[in-house]
Amino acid sequence: MSTPSPGEEWTTQRRQHQGEALGVDRCRCRELIAALGSGERSGRALSRAEASEALDLLLNGRCTDAQAGAFLIAHRLRRPEPQELAGLLDSYRQRGPRLAATQRRVLSFGVPFDGRSRSAPLLPLVALLLVTAGVGVVLQGGGPMPVKYGFTTAEALAALDLDRRGLPWAEVNRRFAQEGLALLHQPAHFPAAERLVPVREQIGKRPPIATLELLWSCHDGPHLQVSGFVHAPTERLAREALTATGQHELLLIKGMEGGVELPTNRVAIASHRRDGDSERLILRARDHGLGAPEVPLESVAQWQGQALDALAGSGPLAAGLIWNSGFLLWRAGISEGLQAGLTLAERLLEDGAVEQRRRQLADGLALRAGDTPPAGPRSDPAGC
Repeated sequence: MSTPSPGEEWTTQRRQHQGEALGVDRCRCRELIAALGSGERSGRALSRAEASEALDLLLNGRCTDAQAGAFLIAHRLRRPEPQELAGLLDSYRQRGPRLAATQRRVLSFGVPFDGRSRSAPLLPLVALLLVTAGVGVVLQGGGPMPVKYGFTTAEALAALDLDRRGLPWAEVNRRFAQEGLALLHQPAHFPAAERLVPVREQIGKRPPIATLELLWSCHDGPHLQVSGFVHAPTERLAREALTATGQHELLLIKGMEGGVELPTNRVAIASHRRDGDSERLILRARDHGLGAPEVPLESVAQWQGQALDALAGSGPLAAGLIWNSGFLLWRAGISEGLQAGLTLAERLLEDGAVEQRRRQLADGLALRAGDTPPAGPRSDPAGC
């Protein structure tokens, strides 16, 4: 072994001094960034534990914003592997808020936090119908989010007089136990994750955290995770990562704009995995008399009117609402088959049960705030 030259000893000492000045956590973050970002020959994927450790550093603010951005973009360029995504899920499950388990059959939905920009969303309406049928529904999202800055789930609920963004987490838990509907709104309920939003704005591309948001659930108990995807590799990645973390029931849907909504104007593709068995589903709305064109998203006010019409079983969103709700009632085990689910969804709309449930939930929120229960929806509550 050769003896270090005086110059080598001097530079080694200087590196050590600079590392001490940087601090233990930032040095560790630098090591993890180097592992991801060193190229094909010398770079490598992280282990599950390392991925969890890295995200912990980001969520706890124990690295610089420059390091956070470098980690996120390096991980995007390399593409996450299943064990890395499992590690990210470990971090969110440990540090994020937790929703107490319920006796209801629970569906937890993972949709892009950056919202919708092209097509009118159906999920808030589907959630209301599922809750009316006795299903527990967990929704998660945030405020206007890069890269799309689209119409969010929280804004859509607000347009239906169901604005839950300001509820304390204890109140979210209490209402979920009583009503079966919960919304995790990241700015209010998970500020550690929200602190990464400005970094995501600056890098301008979706990092792997955007995939994490599709798969993570704040619900503590057993549930069916319903997640959207666009690209075929994401399907395998999601399945393997969730299986590794003990989530054994997963419904993946190649939905509109990466969400969970089955299209009514083309073939729909989904995959349902339960206890190791996977079922591939190829579905056509037109085979059930529900074929319809995609409804564009033009304004919050227009969507609001269309949504209220759909809750009465009419208008351009009605076919998609029945199609998606019936499918999920079937996959959740509430209905014995797809046609039975569609029939139940249509009946709940025609009987006025879903609209009545919406009003009950809206009245409960108004009474909490000390207001008079609303007689009807406000106009454009999202401010768009």
